[in-house]
Amino acid sequence: MSFSIRRIYDDLLPVNKKAIDRIIEITRNQIADMTEESFEDIRRFFRNPYHKKMKYMFFVAEDTRGYMKGFIQMSYAPDLNYCFIDLMALAQEKQGGGAGSALYERVREEALNLKSAGIFIECMTDDGRVFRDKKVLRQNKARIRFYERHGARPIINTSYESNSRNHYHNPYFLLYDNLDRKSGLPAAEAKLIIRSILERKYDPSCGRRDIQSVIRSIQDDPVSIREPRYMKQEPDYKIRLLSEDNKISLIHNDGHEIHHIRERGYVESPVRIKSILRELEKTQLFRRVKIKKFPERYLREVHDSDFINYFKQVTMALEPGKTLYPDVFPIRKSVKPPRKLAARAGYYCIDVYSPINRNAYLAARGAVDCALTGALELLDGNRIAYALVRPPGHHADRNSFGGFCYFNSTAIAANYLSYYGKVAILDVDYHHGNGQQDIFYAKQYVLTVSIHADPDFEYPHFSGFSNEKGKGAGEGYNINYPLRENITGSEYIKTLKKAIARIKRYSPDFLVLAFGLDTAKGDPTGTWNLLRKDFYNNGLAIGRMDLPTLVVQEGGYNNRVLGANARSFFNGLWKGMHG
Repeated sequence: MSFSIRRIYDDLLPVNKKAIDRIIEITRNQIADMTEESFEDIRRFFRNPYHKKMKYMFFVAEDTRGYMKGFIQMSYAPDLNYCFIDLMALAQEKQGGGAGSALYERVREEALNLKSAGIFIECMTDDGRVFRDKKVLRQNKARIRFYERHGARPIINTSYESNSRNHYHNPYFLLYDNLDRKSGLPAAEAKLIIRSILERKYDPSCGRRDIQSVIRSIQDDPVSIREPRYMKQEPDYKIRLLSEDNKISLIHNDGHEIHHIRERGYVESPVRIKSILRELEKTQLFRRVKIKKFPERYLREVHDSDFINYFKQVTMALEPGKTLYPDVFPIRKSVKPPRKLAARAGYYCIDVYSPINRNAYLAARGAVDCALTGALELLDGNRIAYALVRPPGHHADRNSFGGFCYFNSTAIAANYLSYYGKVAILDVDYHHGNGQQDIFYAKQYVLTVSIHADPDFEYPHFSGFSNEKGKGAGEGYNINYPLRENITGSEYIKTLKKAIARIKRYSPDFLVLAFGLDTAKGDPTGTWNLLRKDFYNNGLAIGRMDLPTLVVQEGGYNNRVLGANARSFFNGLWKGMHG
């Protein structure tokens, strides 16, 4: 059920009086150390919101029937410009519905509007040495986990938790949300704020001697904040500033734009890469890597030489601006290829969707160089590399191109890595990775796994069935997971976990991920319904395999969501591997 957040300014309106009664009812049920005097204070705050140099504000979460699901009380110190969360409680029967997060984000917005130095929150410590009661400890951990997820973490290296509010016999942390402030909290500012919190909130409970002891204990400048401890599976996981060797190697073939088919309806366009880059630049996850050039022999280990020679020859023969579409196809490959270059396009192509222009070979070679550069990054000890390339490659098999794909960058990189250890390819594009299947079908040094739409209704139609398991030495090393036409993210990840289990049994030394974003809801070439959070969860699951991982960009054509989905995926992938 949906809900809305509103601020209660006074106790004059009947709806507000009802809300205040409900606030007190929730507080009485949920907060054990509240007294009858505290409940009366709540009522007084609505008549006079200013008390001890603090201004008190209340926000409530109500459903469409006006039923209150929870509330939050925040006070603001205009003289020192900080905010403090005094109370937050949810109706017990309504917990877990997102009201707590919405309430916190609302007061965070208020604090930002006030240009506050930050939000401070008291929370009982999660130190297991202090609380022997496991139930209380779990509750404390849950509270700190909640605040951590929203940006607030304990201030450490002070005596606050051991000196403040000792009359309750419960040590408290002081949490701090810096409201995305780039600089830390200076010690001088912290001392003023913490003194005011203790004096305004708890005096005479906290004696002058105890207050002074806490202030003297603040030595770090800026104050030290505890590292995240409980961060969960959040699509927008905020990753701390990383050292260069801990970042994802990003290899981007900026020359891809030379391959641009401007005809209406052709979705494999340069804007795809721009959409992804724009979102990745918002993170601190990546470091740019210069592309290395590789000899053509690495292509010829994977692709048929006659096919490579033809593709190079036909592209060079085309006039600038000229586009060639294959339109004549042999029934079987045993026939002799046509003599004319244009007619021969259908001999090497599997569909009518893959035009050739003068720059197609150069762009495809650039994508291969990026993928091989990414493979080198893994060999140099980096854990994750991302080859952000176009054109894609996973539909190109040993002697054919198609599906916008000309050279199979994923397969070429996997073959290169196979000289240094066992390799698994996991293809998570919406369409079957027929290229890798064909190239490695009789080999056991590369395990090929593909999760894709059932070829009974989807491209490429002739491969990707579950009974295609490899042949000869490769029997059992090709795994297909064809899925039905309409699936959700929760359904998808069940299959992904099966694929991961199979990869783990293979025990590879490297993982090459054919990364398709066309599994997203609204993609013009797909029918599935994966959302941003699903890409995060998928990345998290893959990252937890803890394998050196090369990600090679394949499909994905909904430019409105491409970048956000990619960013969420890599947040999850990094978190899964390093968290």
